[in-house]
Amino acid sequence: MNPTDPGTRRATFRFYGPLNDFLPHDLRQRDIPHDFLGTPAVKDRIERLGVPHTEVAALFINDQPAALHYLLRGGERVAVYPPTYHIPLPSLLPPPAGEARFVVDVNLGRLARLLRLMGFDTLYRNDWDDAEIAALSAREDRILLTRDRRLLMRSIVRHGYYVRSDQPLQQLREVLDRYHLQPRARPFARCSKCNGLVRAVDKAAVAPLLEPRTRRYYQHFWQCQQCGQVYWEGTHMPGLEALLEEAARP
Repeated sequence: MNPTDPGTRRATFRFYGPLNDFLPHDLRQRDIPHDFLGTPAVKDRIERLGVPHTEVAALFINDQPAALHYLLRGGERVAVYPPTYHIPLPSLLPPPAGEARFVVDVNLGRLARLLRLMGFDTLYRNDWDDAEIAALSAREDRILLTRDRRLLMRSIVRHGYYVRSDQPLQQLREVLDRYHLQPRARPFARCSKCNGLVRAVDKAAVAPLLEPRTRRYYQHFWQCQQCGQVYWEGTHMPGLEALLEEAARP
C-alpha cells in the first residue's frame, strides 16, 4: 500500500501479552502504525498483522470497548488483549457450549493422544485437510488446536488456540491452563486410539483377546466401547500416571 495515496487511512495498534508471539520481533511491545484503505473491520486488520481472531479476548478502540466487527475509519488507537489479561468486560471469546471438546490439527497427533488420556473428547485424523478441520470445529462447536495460525483465521472458526510449544507434554499443559481444565480431567476415561469411552469389564469377557502372559498376570481390565481396545494396569502405568499428573499441574 502506498501511504501517499489520498485514500490511505491509518490506525495505531498495540498488542498485549502473548499476542506478541504472532508479531515480528521489531513490532512487539510497541505501538504499530497501520495503513489501510476504505473502512475494513478491525478483525481483518488484526489478522493482517498476524494475530488470529480466536486469540483476541478483549478490544479497546480509543479507550472504549469494541467488537471485532467495528469498522475502522482512520485515526483510531486499537488495544488488543489476550485471555490472560483480566479485563472487566465480557470476553470476545465466549466458551463453547457444554464440556470442552477438541479437534486437533494433523501435526499434533501426540497432543491428541494425551488429551484423550486425560479424558477429554478429542477428534484427530492425520488425513484431514484444513477445510475439513475448520468445518468440523464449527459444526460441532469444538475448540480447534493447531500450530497453523492461518487455519485459525478462517471465518467459520469460532473457538481455537494456537499451540506455542513443539513438545507434547508442554502442549498439554498449555491447553489445560488456557481452558482451566485441570479440575475436569478424568484420566483414562477415553481410548487413546479412537476417543471412545472406556469401561471396566470382566476378565472372562476379554480373555480371548489377551496374550497368555497378560491373562496369567493381570486380573483387572477395561475396554473401549467403540473400538474394543483392551487396557490393563501394566508396568507402564505408574510412569504414565506420573507424567499426566505433572502435565496437569497449573
